[in-house]
Amino acid sequence: MADIICRNSILFDGSGKSPIIADVAITDGKITAIGSQLDGIHGATEIDCQGLWLMPGLLDIHTHLDLELELAPELPEVVRHGTTTVVISNCSIGVTYGHQRRNGEDPIVDCFARVENMPKSVLSRVADSCTWSDSQGYLHHLESLPLGPNVVPLIPHSMLRIEVMGLAASISRKPTRQELARMAQLLEAGMSQGYAGFSTDALPFHFLANSPNKKKKIPTQYAGFPELSRLTNIVRRYNRVWQATPPKDNIFTAVRSFMLTSGRLYKHPLKTTVLASIDLQTNRVAMYLCLLLSAILNSRILKGQLRFQALSSSFRIWSDGAINPIADEVPEFRVLNELELDDRSGRARILNNPQWVKAFRKMWLKGKKGWSLASILRRLRLEDVVLTRQLDDMIVAECPLASWVGETLEAPYRRLLKYQTSSSHNPSLHDEETTFFSSFPNPIKDDAAFFLHLMQAWDTDLRWETTFANRNAKTLRKLLFHKQTLPGFNDSGAHLANIGFYDGNLRALKIAQQEGLQQVSRMVHRLTELPAKFFGINAGLVRPGAQADLCIIDPVALEKWDPEKTYHFIHRSQFGCRQIVNRPDAVVRNVIIGGKMVWDNGIYSEDFGKTASGRVIRAKDHPLEQGKM
Repeated sequence: MADIICRNSILFDGSGKSPIIADVAITDGKITAIGSQLDGIHGATEIDCQGLWLMPGLLDIHTHLDLELELAPELPEVVRHGTTTVVISNCSIGVTYGHQRRNGEDPIVDCFARVENMPKSVLSRVADSCTWSDSQGYLHHLESLPLGPNVVPLIPHSMLRIEVMGLAASISRKPTRQELARMAQLLEAGMSQGYAGFSTDALPFHFLANSPNKKKKIPTQYAGFPELSRLTNIVRRYNRVWQATPPKDNIFTAVRSFMLTSGRLYKHPLKTTVLASIDLQTNRVAMYLCLLLSAILNSRILKGQLRFQALSSSFRIWSDGAINPIADEVPEFRVLNELELDDRSGRARILNNPQWVKAFRKMWLKGKKGWSLASILRRLRLEDVVLTRQLDDMIVAECPLASWVGETLEAPYRRLLKYQTSSSHNPSLHDEETTFFSSFPNPIKDDAAFFLHLMQAWDTDLRWETTFANRNAKTLRKLLFHKQTLPGFNDSGAHLANIGFYDGNLRALKIAQQEGLQQVSRMVHRLTELPAKFFGINAGLVRPGAQADLCIIDPVALEKWDPEKTYHFIHRSQFGCRQIVNRPDAVVRNVIIGGKMVWDNGIYSEDFGKTASGRVIRAKDHPLEQGKM
């Protein structure tokens, strides 16, 4: 007698082999039998999987769910998408060492609020509950939660520096020899406790959120190469993973840092996963440089183990006025982001400051007119910024003029130009729009003046969206199947009001589906066993003895699904704010975690969020993890 039997499924076991028609039996949380017909076994629950895909639960290899785990440890948006294992504490930030509040410092709020666009009030409440003080205590805490999916923690570098040096010192000076030795000691402890790896960050738009640190970046970015080399060498000895982000504006520093993966130079390769290889609209060669760098480092000469993470989705982002996750890349927007979200008067002072306006106009118009190096680079899609600064790329999601919603900002800009050059009132214009147009400078100079006036008039009441990467379907497909990449990067739990990639893994399967079942099998492997092997964890395969983490997908619903039309805005009471989610209907039929049915035809189980289905997964070479699969 089994607890659950999945009958007549199209089984993808995660290995990349062709699918087979099979029954799968689950008993006491484990897969106990796989066969073409398990007639001798009966289940308390039997699932008819005729025509459905059965596969290992999917992995999300890059998340910022650390905070949500403290508020809603069942992680409902993750689970409903067939994801059963998540990697947390990426980009050097997390709650591994508790709240770390000392000397008036509040590191969790300082590090997360701007980097991950999370409300300070929620972060403060989470910090209040982080009563542990070391990495072992954090593991015990995670194991006490009613986890939905399995959780794979990393040691976050910024929090490690703060733990040893304090926040103020970690962003203002080098560590002493004793402090660096203490960091190494704590990282060694984390590796011996089974943490899957170590995360750092070098992206130039990750800044702290509290005074007096608002012009400072997060602590990991102040670490020199000797510190990075010493700490990653510990990760290398344990054969764990270094998760990193590149200093995108400094190719020399990036190459020097990622040479740490080399087994030729350092005797043993360092498993390294880097965020991310994406097809930027403003720079069409960036992803090729990433792939080339990875190929060189992984060559027989250097013997590295580096994989760039790949996002399976178009990179669609919502902005509130000038506020979005990448705005800190641009100094003119960064000064606005340094203010609190509700400080409208503070932003108004900046937006009307003549010096700031001059700087904004220079930034916005760079390369748009005439002939110059900047204009040539713009025409060739070789710019060094992510934002496109194009009105026809900016779609209105919300604003005080309802008639604008769904339009690009280029459309009302053109109507404004026509309005200002018309000698008589245009009756086709809405009265509200006519009134608003009368408030603009006349004549309007250019699109910089237009967008500036919108920010001055509406501030965050203007909500717009843009897709700044992964627009080309063929290019995206190449990235997802490229041997130098790891798909499964969804950034779940980050930027709650600005992005939502929870469906990224399902999108990857949909892309593969267009080329037949063998390609689906390849993609299942790339979303399950491949990243599980890379991170050194027991997950990602359907085989007897493995923990029963499975998802069942309806291929007909997957084929019909239009991912760009299933975004929703919901109010999450746990966060006290609006969140972007995407919920494909009926694509994921069932999700089983630890042998428990947690998602069944659109409904969570009664004990979901009350009792644990997932577990904390340590590295599989750790004593507590050995023999579990």
